[in-house]
Amino acid sequence: MRAAVRVAVVVVVALVASARAAVAYDAEETFRQGRVVVSPEAGGGWQFHFEERSDQSELEMVNGGVRVGIVPVGVMGSGPLRGALELGLEPFYQRYTGTTSAFFAGLAGVGRYHFVALGRFVPYVELAAAAGGTDLRVREIDSTFTFLLFAGAGASVFVTDRTAVYAGYRLQHVSNGNTASPNRGFESHTAVVGVSFFLD
Repeated sequence: MRAAVRVAVVVVVALVASARAAVAYDAEETFRQGRVVVSPEAGGGWQFHFEERSDQSELEMVNGGVRVGIVPVGVMGSGPLRGALELGLEPFYQRYTGTTSAFFAGLAGVGRYHFVALGRFVPYVELAAAAGGTDLRVREIDSTFTFLLFAGAGASVFVTDRTAVYAGYRLQHVSNGNTASPNRGFESHTAVVGVSFFLD
């Protein structure tokens, strides 16, 4: 019985401490105007049959990059849409595995909107467009230059006032923009995990 009481006391103290930490978290300061954000991340996924063709290449991929962003205007809005915009650049590398071995390497422009109304739990949506080189030679695309686009959603959890871990889903599209033939392009389901450091 005493052990159960001790455990209950520890749990209550932990909950109170975490609640106090959540109250102490200041999104206005973390996402203040001009804040620099550095985010190493990694992910991976697989091609899916968006067009329901029977001759897909069944590509799989792993990827990674380091986004360097800035918060241009600080926290804005109110209610559940209250949030902060982050704009950044990210050197991005993707390795194709599975049925073929190839790569993409390029530079992406990324926009991420952080919803800050829930304290340390911060959902986000994002869009990115990258251009770069590739040696991918498959029926969907065969060129040395390509575009890689993605849209996604996920959530960050702030483990300190200036450090957040995050995970999310991305719908990815790869195409060469009709700069070469063939250019069927393809789509992929991908996941991402990363950590963001909010620097002074």
